[in-house]
Amino acid sequence: MAFSISRGIARSFGSLSALRFRASPVVSAHSFQASELSGRIPGNNLPRAECFSFSTGGPAFLGFQRFSTTILTPDSNGGAFPSGLLSSKTVLTPERTIGIYEDLVVPVSNFHNEDHGFMVLAGDVFDVPIRKDIIHRVVRWQLAKRQQGTHSTKTISEVSGTGRKPWRQKGTGRARHGTLRGPQFRGGATMHGPKPRSHAFKVNKKVRRLGLKIALSARAAEGKLLVFEDLEVPTHKTKNIVNYVNQMENAKKFLLVDGGPINEKLKLATQNLHYVNVLPSIGLNVYSILQHDTLVMSRDAVNRIVERMHTPINR
Repeated sequence: MAFSISRGIARSFGSLSALRFRASPVVSAHSFQASELSGRIPGNNLPRAECFSFSTGGPAFLGFQRFSTTILTPDSNGGAFPSGLLSSKTVLTPERTIGIYEDLVVPVSNFHNEDHGFMVLAGDVFDVPIRKDIIHRVVRWQLAKRQQGTHSTKTISEVSGTGRKPWRQKGTGRARHGTLRGPQFRGGATMHGPKPRSHAFKVNKKVRRLGLKIALSARAAEGKLLVFEDLEVPTHKTKNIVNYVNQMENAKKFLLVDGGPINEKLKLATQNLHYVNVLPSIGLNVYSILQHDTLVMSRDAVNRIVERMHTPINR
């Protein structure tokens, strides 16, 4: 196997002709010949280096020793790396395994697409195994609990009307009846009809909390969880939100979650947009997350949600 130094690296230290290498014959795998470089390498004022010519049955290669211990930084070359040292290939990252309770690092931005560093998302909140059965139970619990249950029908004692017997018991040839307000008559009572009641049923707190973790983990795994430094907008104009939404691709509905009470400017800017909704962190729920394909949370909201998920459950 033969090795060679990149031409881009060689150009950064000077032309190859300035090194004045002497041609060395191919030697065996267990021997080598050394030739000294004349003078110092131009360009970087590096100390004298040694050049060795090796071969293992193929073309010879050059091994440089004791060049320099200087670390190449963007500031060391006029603000940019040498173009010959940068790769133009796309770096492929392996797919991450979902649901292993691993902390996630996400970039933090804002409505102006400004960089605000990074934030670590707790793995036990934003990287839990996805379970559709838990999501189904929590969503049914939410929809049942929010149902008003004010439906009501009238029984025979509640229907307005006389209690007089409509006709005599015998002799008319008609069926016998004692009232015209029975369920078989028009305008009569409803038997076994609905009455006001609560449709709520019990779901354990651990299951409800797990459902919220699963919903957050699903959005994080899809790349649809965005973290903002804050949800401040310059004015209450709707165009501020519209301009940001137009920059997003493959996003139809947005759910903005802030830590504390919703800013009045943000509330006014989003109230005319049917595809943008705003919630405080205390009101974040599974059904609302599923109704929106993109979840935008402020840094404060993330901290409050994590704190809420880590609070012990009171029994």
